[in-house]
Amino acid sequence: MQLLRRIFIIWLLLTPGLFVDTIEAQDTVAKSDSSQMNRKALYRAAAFTGAYYAGAMIIMQNTWYRDREVVPFHFFNDNKGYLQVDKFGHAFGAYVESYIGYQVLLHSGVSKTKALIYGGSLGLVLQTPIEIMDGIHEGWGFSWGDMAANAIGSGLVIGNELLFHEQLVKYKFSYSESSYSRNANGYLGKTTMERLLKDYNGHTYWLSMPINKLIFKKHTPNWLNIAVGYGANGMFGEYENIANYNGIEIPATTRYRQYLISLDIDWTKIKTNSRFLKFVFQGMTFIKLPFPALEFNSKGNFRGYWCYY
Repeated sequence: MQLLRRIFIIWLLLTPGLFVDTIEAQDTVAKSDSSQMNRKALYRAAAFTGAYYAGAMIIMQNTWYRDREVVPFHFFNDNKGYLQVDKFGHAFGAYVESYIGYQVLLHSGVSKTKALIYGGSLGLVLQTPIEIMDGIHEGWGFSWGDMAANAIGSGLVIGNELLFHEQLVKYKFSYSESSYSRNANGYLGKTTMERLLKDYNGHTYWLSMPINKLIFKKHTPNWLNIAVGYGANGMFGEYENIANYNGIEIPATTRYRQYLISLDIDWTKIKTNSRFLKFVFQGMTFIKLPFPALEFNSKGNFRGYWCYY
């Protein structure tokens, strides 16, 4: 049940992906001349995006910036922070927003070129205000490294179309509440939502691609993918570990990087006539589910997992 709860929380957090399901609603409409209906779908998607984005900013304000004073705009170099897991997260956020923006525009009657330009760059556009908010809060700052990561996330959507003429390589996320968060006395978050945002030890970011595009072309289902992932562990601080928090000692740990390889599922390739399943699969587009995996880490260790999540 705990695993199911984790999967559900991630799925719920990524619900902006669900409005891509409006694409499916266009299938029967597009066969008749229905540009008006396409415009209505586009307006609904734009309204949903605006509402979701406003909500996300409020969540950020009440978690990341809750205890930070507003200060004059300034820059900050955090490229070495959290062993770059934070940068992978920035790229992921921009990727999700650009992926959705591109798909919605494309299937709302906008030309592929314009959809790629405006939708494909949406992640970078939406992430920039967050960098500006960092720039005016004490302890943070406007980070060019974050901006580069945001650009990479949006660039992955655009690059897929330019190179493969489809979204072949997908960027995914998996999360498991780490054992470190239970020993952090709230430093890595006090609630499940806060830990999802702050406990970078539980984050893994994946590039997932179809196996039949690489090997076994005739004998592998097109929904079966192979994924390479990156994560890090042992982190009780951005650059180095803290010794205590709120008067409670935090156990000494070694910070290390993780490099992983695993199987995956491309939910967009699974065919179904059920609108409910289509709705669910669209929301699962960006989530890497638990599968057996192999890990090599910066401590020089090699290990396998029957189920990595």
